[in-house]
Amino acid sequence: MIQKQKGVSLWRQISDRIRANIAAGLYDATDMLPAETALAQEFGVNRHTVRAALSALAQEGIVKASQGRGTMIERRDKFDFPIGRRTRFTEGIGDQARDLKGVLLASQTEAASVEVQKRLGLTAGETVLRLDGVRRADGRAVSRSTMWFPANRFAGIDEAFAESGSITKALARFGIDDYLRDFTEISAVHAEPDDVASLELTPGAIVLVTRALNTDTAGRPIQYAITRFPADRVQFTIRS
Repeated sequence: MIQKQKGVSLWRQISDRIRANIAAGLYDATDMLPAETALAQEFGVNRHTVRAALSALAQEGIVKASQGRGTMIERRDKFDFPIGRRTRFTEGIGDQARDLKGVLLASQTEAASVEVQKRLGLTAGETVLRLDGVRRADGRAVSRSTMWFPANRFAGIDEAFAESGSITKALARFGIDDYLRDFTEISAVHAEPDDVASLELTPGAIVLVTRALNTDTAGRPIQYAITRFPADRVQFTIRS
Protein backbone atom coordinates (compact mmCIF):
# COMPACT_ATOMS: atom_id res chain seq x y z
CA MET A 1 0.00 0.00 0.00
CA ILE A 2 1.17 3.53 -0.78
CA GLN A 3 1.22 5.93 2.17
CA LYS A 4 0.22 9.57 1.89
CA GLN A 5 3.33 11.70 2.44
CA LYS A 6 3.48 15.45 2.71
CA GLY A 7 4.92 16.92 -0.48
CA VAL A 8 5.11 13.61 -2.36
CA SER A 9 2.18 12.91 -4.70
CA LEU A 10 0.68 9.42 -4.85
CA TRP A 11 1.34 9.00 -8.59
CA ARG A 12 5.01 9.83 -8.04
CA GLN A 13 5.31 7.23 -5.27
CA ILE A 14 3.68 4.64 -7.51
CA SER A 15 5.90 5.46 -10.50
CA ASP A 16 8.96 5.13 -8.24
CA ARG A 17 7.74 1.76 -6.98
CA ILE A 18 6.99 0.44 -10.48
CA ARG A 19 10.35 1.73 -11.74
CA ALA A 20 12.10 -0.11 -8.89
CA ASN A 21 10.12 -3.29 -9.59
CA ILE A 22 11.12 -3.19 -13.26
CA ALA A 23 14.77 -2.69 -12.29
CA ALA A 24 14.50 -5.68 -9.94
CA GLY A 25 13.13 -7.85 -12.76
CA LEU A 26 9.80 -8.55 -11.08
CA TYR A 27 7.91 -8.48 -14.40
CA ASP A 28 10.47 -10.35 -16.54
CA ALA A 29 8.22 -13.37 -17.11
CA THR A 30 5.77 -11.45 -19.30
CA ASP A 31 7.52 -8.17 -20.23
CA MET A 32 4.18 -6.58 -19.33
CA LEU A 33 3.00 -4.65 -16.32
CA PRO A 34 -0.05 -5.90 -14.44
CA ALA A 35 -3.38 -4.42 -15.57
CA GLU A 36 -4.33 -0.98 -14.26
CA THR A 37 -7.03 -2.50 -12.06
CA ALA A 38 -4.51 -4.89 -10.51
CA LEU A 39 -2.02 -2.07 -9.89
CA ALA A 40 -4.73 0.11 -8.39
CA GLN A 41 -5.66 -2.69 -6.00
CA GLU A 42 -2.00 -3.40 -5.17
CA PHE A 43 -1.27 0.23 -4.26
CA GLY A 44 -4.65 1.04 -2.77
CA VAL A 45 -5.46 3.91 -5.15
CA ASN A 46 -7.86 4.58 -8.01
CA ARG A 47 -7.09 3.87 -11.67
CA HIS A 48 -6.71 7.58 -12.45
CA THR A 49 -3.72 7.76 -10.10
CA VAL A 50 -2.21 4.63 -11.67
CA ARG A 51 -2.66 6.11 -15.14
CA ALA A 52 -0.79 9.28 -14.07
CA ALA A 53 2.09 7.13 -12.82
CA LEU A 54 2.18 5.07 -16.04
CA SER A 55 2.03 8.23 -18.14
CA ALA A 56 5.14 9.57 -16.37
CA LEU A 57 6.98 6.29 -16.94
CA ALA A 58 5.95 6.32 -20.59
CA GLN A 59 7.40 9.82 -21.02
CA GLU A 60 10.69 8.51 -19.64
CA GLY A 61 10.58 5.68 -22.19
CA ILE A 62 10.42 2.99 -19.53
CA VAL A 63 6.99 1.63 -20.54
CA LYS A 64 4.74 1.86 -23.59
CA ALA A 65 0.99 1.43 -23.87
CA SER A 66 0.01 -1.20 -26.45
CA GLN A 67 -3.61 -1.14 -27.60
CA GLY A 68 -5.35 -4.40 -26.85
CA ARG A 69 -2.42 -5.75 -24.82
CA GLY A 70 -1.76 -3.39 -21.93
CA THR A 71 1.43 -1.68 -20.79
CA MET A 72 4.69 -3.11 -22.10
CA ILE A 73 8.10 -2.68 -20.53
CA GLU A 74 10.00 -0.67 -23.12
CA ARG A 75 13.50 -0.60 -21.67
CA ARG A 76 15.22 -2.55 -18.91
CA ASP A 77 18.86 -2.67 -19.96
CA LYS A 78 21.10 -0.23 -18.11
CA PHE A 79 24.56 1.01 -18.86
CA ASP A 80 26.97 -0.47 -16.35
CA PHE A 81 29.39 2.23 -15.22
CA PRO A 82 32.45 0.99 -13.28
CA ILE A 83 33.89 3.11 -10.48
CA GLY A 84 37.43 2.31 -9.44
CA ARG A 85 40.95 3.66 -9.10
CA ARG A 86 40.91 4.89 -12.71
CA THR A 87 37.37 5.96 -13.57
CA ARG A 88 36.82 7.07 -17.18
CA PHE A 89 33.43 7.66 -18.78
CA THR A 90 34.28 6.53 -22.32
CA GLU A 91 36.31 3.51 -21.22
CA GLY A 92 33.71 2.66 -18.58
CA ILE A 93 30.79 2.56 -21.00
CA GLY A 94 33.10 0.88 -23.53
CA ASP A 95 31.37 -1.34 -26.09
CA GLN A 96 27.97 -0.95 -24.40
CA ALA A 97 27.27 1.95 -26.77
CA ARG A 98 28.27 2.70 -30.35
CA ASP A 99 28.12 6.50 -30.07
CA LEU A 100 29.44 8.39 -27.03
CA LYS A 101 29.34 12.14 -26.86
CA GLY A 102 30.14 14.80 -24.27
CA VAL A 103 28.49 18.20 -24.73
CA LEU A 104 29.57 21.40 -22.96
CA LEU A 105 26.51 23.34 -21.80
CA ALA A 106 28.23 26.26 -20.10
CA SER A 107 31.52 27.35 -18.56
CA GLN A 108 32.70 30.20 -16.40
CA THR A 109 35.50 31.32 -14.11
CA GLU A 110 34.32 31.84 -10.55
CA ALA A 111 35.54 32.11 -6.99
CA ALA A 112 35.80 28.67 -5.43
CA SER A 113 33.09 27.89 -2.89
CA VAL A 114 34.07 26.57 0.53
CA GLU A 115 33.29 23.01 -0.58
CA VAL A 116 35.27 23.31 -3.81
CA GLN A 117 38.19 24.94 -1.97
CA LYS A 118 38.30 22.03 0.42
CA ARG A 119 38.06 19.37 -2.28
CA LEU A 120 40.68 20.92 -4.56
CA GLY A 121 43.01 22.05 -1.78
CA LEU A 122 42.68 25.73 -2.65
CA THR A 123 42.96 28.81 -0.47
CA ALA A 124 40.29 31.47 -0.01
CA GLY A 125 40.04 33.76 -3.02
CA GLU A 126 41.41 31.31 -5.57
CA THR A 127 39.36 30.88 -8.72
CA VAL A 128 38.19 27.78 -10.55
CA LEU A 129 36.89 26.97 -13.99
CA ARG A 130 33.38 25.56 -13.75
CA LEU A 131 32.12 23.37 -16.60
CA ASP A 132 28.55 22.10 -16.98
CA GLY A 133 28.10 19.26 -19.41
CA VAL A 134 25.92 16.36 -20.51
CA ARG A 135 27.11 12.99 -21.77
CA ARG A 136 25.04 10.93 -24.19
CA ALA A 137 25.29 7.27 -25.18
CA ASP A 138 23.54 6.16 -28.38
CA GLY A 139 21.45 9.30 -28.26
CA ARG A 140 20.33 8.85 -24.65
CA ALA A 141 21.37 11.36 -22.00
CA VAL A 142 23.17 9.35 -19.31
CA SER A 143 24.77 12.01 -17.09
CA ARG A 144 24.81 15.71 -16.26
CA SER A 145 27.94 17.02 -14.57
CA THR A 146 29.19 20.17 -12.91
CA MET A 147 32.99 20.08 -12.80
CA TRP A 148 35.55 22.40 -11.23
CA PHE A 149 39.24 22.73 -12.14
CA PRO A 150 41.91 25.02 -10.60
CA ALA A 151 41.88 28.03 -12.95
CA ASN A 152 45.60 28.78 -12.67
CA ARG A 153 46.47 25.30 -13.96
CA PHE A 154 43.71 24.55 -16.46
CA ALA A 155 42.86 27.80 -18.24
CA GLY A 156 41.16 26.81 -21.49
CA ILE A 157 40.07 23.32 -20.47
CA ASP A 158 36.49 24.29 -21.30
CA GLU A 159 37.49 24.81 -24.93
CA ALA A 160 39.42 21.53 -24.93
CA PHE A 161 36.38 19.66 -23.61
CA ALA A 162 34.03 21.37 -26.08
CA GLU A 163 36.26 20.31 -28.97
CA SER A 164 36.97 16.73 -27.85
CA GLY A 165 33.82 15.83 -25.90
CA SER A 166 36.09 14.02 -23.41
CA ILE A 167 37.54 15.13 -20.08
CA THR A 168 40.36 12.58 -20.45
CA LYS A 169 41.36 14.05 -23.83
CA ALA A 170 41.00 17.58 -22.49
CA LEU A 171 43.28 16.83 -19.54
CA ALA A 172 45.84 15.28 -21.89
CA ARG A 173 46.28 18.70 -23.52
CA PHE A 174 47.54 19.93 -20.16
CA GLY A 175 50.05 17.09 -19.79
CA ILE A 176 47.78 14.91 -17.64
CA ASP A 177 48.14 11.54 -19.36
CA ASP A 178 46.94 9.59 -16.32
CA TYR A 179 44.84 10.48 -13.30
CA LEU A 180 43.37 8.68 -10.31
CA ARG A 181 40.04 8.64 -8.51
CA ASP A 182 40.56 9.76 -4.91
CA PHE A 183 36.98 9.18 -3.73
CA THR A 184 33.41 8.78 -4.94
CA GLU A 185 30.35 9.50 -2.80
CA ILE A 186 26.99 8.20 -4.10
CA SER A 187 23.44 9.19 -3.14
CA ALA A 188 19.99 9.07 -4.73
CA VAL A 189 17.44 11.89 -5.02
CA HIS A 190 14.41 12.91 -7.04
CA ALA A 191 15.21 14.75 -10.26
CA GLU A 192 15.42 18.53 -10.04
CA PRO A 193 14.15 20.83 -12.82
CA ASP A 194 17.63 21.01 -14.46
CA ASP A 195 17.80 17.20 -14.43
CA VAL A 196 14.38 16.92 -16.05
CA ALA A 197 15.43 19.23 -18.87
CA SER A 198 19.01 18.04 -19.45
CA LEU A 199 18.48 14.31 -18.89
CA GLU A 200 15.05 14.22 -20.58
CA LEU A 201 13.21 12.92 -17.53
CA THR A 202 9.82 13.46 -16.00
CA PRO A 203 9.32 15.17 -12.63
CA GLY A 204 9.85 12.70 -9.81
CA ALA A 205 12.33 10.46 -11.64
CA ILE A 206 15.19 9.14 -9.50
CA VAL A 207 18.77 10.22 -10.21
CA LEU A 208 21.98 8.82 -8.77
CA VAL A 209 24.33 11.58 -7.63
CA THR A 210 28.11 11.16 -7.38
CA ARG A 211 30.55 13.58 -5.79
CA ALA A 212 34.02 12.65 -6.96
CA LEU A 213 37.59 13.92 -6.81
CA ASN A 214 40.31 13.11 -9.34
CA THR A 215 44.01 13.71 -8.71
CA ASP A 216 47.13 13.54 -10.85
CA THR A 217 49.57 10.69 -10.21
CA ALA A 218 51.42 12.90 -7.71
CA GLY A 219 48.23 13.15 -5.63
CA ARG A 220 47.41 16.79 -6.46
CA PRO A 221 43.66 17.45 -6.92
CA ILE A 222 42.80 18.36 -10.50
CA GLN A 223 39.03 17.92 -10.82
CA TYR A 224 36.05 17.90 -8.48
CA ALA A 225 32.71 16.92 -10.00
CA ILE A 226 29.08 16.45 -9.02
CA THR A 227 27.38 14.19 -11.57
CA ARG A 228 23.77 13.09 -11.85
CA PHE A 229 22.78 9.84 -13.60
CA PRO A 230 19.23 8.65 -14.45
CA ALA A 231 18.73 5.65 -12.17
CA ASP A 232 16.74 3.76 -14.81
CA ARG A 233 19.54 4.08 -17.39
CA VAL A 234 22.76 3.66 -15.39
CA GLN A 235 23.99 1.35 -12.66
CA PHE A 236 27.35 1.42 -10.87
CA THR A 237 29.86 -1.34 -10.34
CA ILE A 238 32.40 -0.59 -7.60
CA ARG A 239 35.80 -2.08 -8.37
CA SER A 240 38.73 -2.38 -6.00
